[in-house]
Amino acid sequence: MLGLMQDWPLRVSSIIDHAAKYHAGRAVISRSIEGPVTRTTWEGIRTRALMLAQALARLGVRPGEVVGCMAWNTSRHMEVWYGVPGAGAVLHSLNPRLGREQLVYIINHAGDRWLFCDRDLVAILEGLAADLPQVKGYVVMTDRAHMPETGLANVLCYEEIVGSEAGEAPWVAVDERAACGICYTSGTTGEPKGAVYSHRSNVLHAMVMIQPDMLDLSCTDVLMPVVPMFHANGWSTAFSAPMAGTAMVLPGRRLDPASLYAMLGHGVTITAAVPTIWLMLLTHLRDNGLTLPDLNRVVIGGSSCPRAVIESFQNDYGVRVLHAWGMTETSPLGTLCSFKPEIAALPAEERLEVQLKVGHPPFTVDLAIRAEDGDGGGEMLPWDGEAQGRLLVRGPGVVRRYLGQEADCIDSEQWFDTGDAATIDPLGYVRITDRFKDVIKSGGEWISSIEMENAALAHPDVAEAAAVGVAHPKWGERPVLVVVAREGKQPPADEIVDLLRPHFAKWQLPDDVIYVDEIPHTATGKISKLKLRQVLDEMGYRLPDQRGA
Repeated sequence: MLGLMQDWPLRVSSIIDHAAKYHAGRAVISRSIEGPVTRTTWEGIRTRALMLAQALARLGVRPGEVVGCMAWNTSRHMEVWYGVPGAGAVLHSLNPRLGREQLVYIINHAGDRWLFCDRDLVAILEGLAADLPQVKGYVVMTDRAHMPETGLANVLCYEEIVGSEAGEAPWVAVDERAACGICYTSGTTGEPKGAVYSHRSNVLHAMVMIQPDMLDLSCTDVLMPVVPMFHANGWSTAFSAPMAGTAMVLPGRRLDPASLYAMLGHGVTITAAVPTIWLMLLTHLRDNGLTLPDLNRVVIGGSSCPRAVIESFQNDYGVRVLHAWGMTETSPLGTLCSFKPEIAALPAEERLEVQLKVGHPPFTVDLAIRAEDGDGGGEMLPWDGEAQGRLLVRGPGVVRRYLGQEADCIDSEQWFDTGDAATIDPLGYVRITDRFKDVIKSGGEWISSIEMENAALAHPDVAEAAAVGVAHPKWGERPVLVVVAREGKQPPADEIVDLLRPHFAKWQLPDDVIYVDEIPHTATGKISKLKLRQVLDEMGYRLPDQRGA
């Protein structure tokens, strides 16, 4: 016997429909690329997204075709976010910080037919156009008065094509399992790989994101996603906020601390970004004697959050830190560090230790850890908080196969290998100890580069730190700590190492501390250990006990 409930397809258009109908006047505030701060509502976003969907149909975009978008977090990007899948097409989010070769590869690999971009990013597409034979034309996301001069062929003005439509046609009704969006991995170990999200997976994931033990979003909140919408499905914030009727503040391209602080002044109660953003903001707050009167909680993910950041937000500003983990392949939320009753009952210092973990998974995310045997196999490990292995994940928002590949990227039990080294404690809290490719292996034992970096950041004169393994003839590898000091400072190496001593065995301490002006980063803002090792090689760096050998 089957159930007798209505068949109600889970399409992302239903999210914006709900927001426009039941939270019509909720504000969507945006710093435009042209400069001024603009204001619209969820009803306004839906109306213009419908107009864009009609415009795409008029341009010949058919259901299932791919439309690329290279843009910052603005209200126009929100319109594209819903207008493209609302036309039955697939939105391919493009990261403007990627190199030319990677952008050409992913645009051609995804089969983008039209490319949308902000006016300040036109020059990037001009440098790619000669190698994009499938692209029919370009839409610059501005009005006629601000259209830049360009040599691109078949260039259209966003406001003109949207403004010419009535916006009265219905959304294109695709299957809920139809492709909705594409995000590519950064490709640090080979060509980028495309994760293809369905309407169904995005709706389910957004429903998970707004739960009390996750982001705890409601219509009384104001959310500012600092994380770019082109990064890891925009952390699902562009789906979660309208689903909950949450007001939204979109910071545009200006992510310097002063500009972010100004946008936080629009009553923002929750915000989300990677740790480097918050390190800069906290310095700005401290140097200028500023406060955060409205902000209630901050989501920190993308890389491990340093203890000093958590302590500063919570002790100095009364802002609760939600440490999270996820990846492009998981839509992206995998875990979030909210407190179960057993943790809430602990003393404050012990709760802080738990917050250094990335939390526990919600319903729809299943986790396991598997012993590392070098061949992708190995036994499942216990959840004792000590056993370290490869973190596995499965669920309706987890990738099954990458775009264009014939074979699935999961095993026979549907586990996807994240590439992260982790432990899981008896309450289900995950601690990411490293990326497996970044683990420092000395004398057959693991040393966590993440924990070393975060401990070093507790020094007030350390702006950024990266730990890498350097080849050693006896031990295989030995750790070296690479430090960027705050402007005008040069903290003694022994002071930094002394900060590490309570957290590491003597043999785990770094053999050397190196000072540099800048640490290389990936296009998504993470420290690039690959490039850092290349820099050390180019310097001819050798460990202290190997110099002169």
